Amino acid sequence: MIVLKSREEIDRMRDAGGMVAEILEILRERVAPGVTTAELDRIAEAECIRRKAKPAFKGYGGFPFTICSSPNEQVVHGFANEQPLREGDILSIDFGVIYKGFYGDAAVTLPVGYIDRDKQHLLRVTEESLQKAIAAAVVGGRLSDISHAVQSHAEKEGFSVVREFVGHGIGRQLHEAPQIPNFGPAGQGPRLKAGMTLAIEPMINAGGPGVKILKDGWTAVTLDGKASAHFEHTVAVTEAGPEILTLG
Repeated sequence: MIVLKSREEIDRMRDAGGMVAEILEILRERVAPGVTTAELDRIAEAECIRRKAKPAFKGYGGFPFTICSSPNEQVVHGFANEQPLREGDILSIDFGVIYKGFYGDAAVTLPVGYIDRDKQHLLRVTEESLQKAIAAAVVGGRLSDISHAVQSHAEKEGFSVVREFVGHGIGRQLHEAPQIPNFGPAGQGPRLKAGMTLAIEPMINAGGPGVKILKDGWTAVTLDGKASAHFEHTVAVTEAGPEILTLG
């Protein structure tokens, strides 16, 4: 069942989302060659505590970290570690909080120092795919309009879309109905209504769409070892158009 949120509930989700945006910006400023993802994870947890918010991911289904930190060919759900990031890497950070009973969830993929043109292109197109998907989240549209917006843009630019992981509804739970694939034809699925709150999150690969899960049971990597990027926002569908709730 898709839960529609009241104006007051969306206000509370905006508070949670604003915290997510602030902390991701702090992490963005710290990402550099020589920094470890374990250090970034500790910073994120400390910032949650300072704001009296709870990390959304730590302990969720047994996940052991505050952030999902996924460099290079890692698609999503990567484990933080003490291995220093290197010049030319890209790093996807997926992060969420619980604040006053509501979740915020967002992701960015960041360059580590200078990255080559191919990786720049991947990051740009993935973020553009997210923006096009958000623009499709309008009252009266269909859920698959969001999915189609991602796939059509990413594939037009020569990239592929991960099938195994999807966006999702969000609110009092981290994962609510509906699931939001990043592929498929437009014009299908539930009608979009004011009060829907959606975590829209394209995961785009430089090579083929295939992924596999590592032995840790969480980390997803591309089958061909090529780079992957991930961007996400929590979005409210409103009569005035889509509102991004995870902005600073």
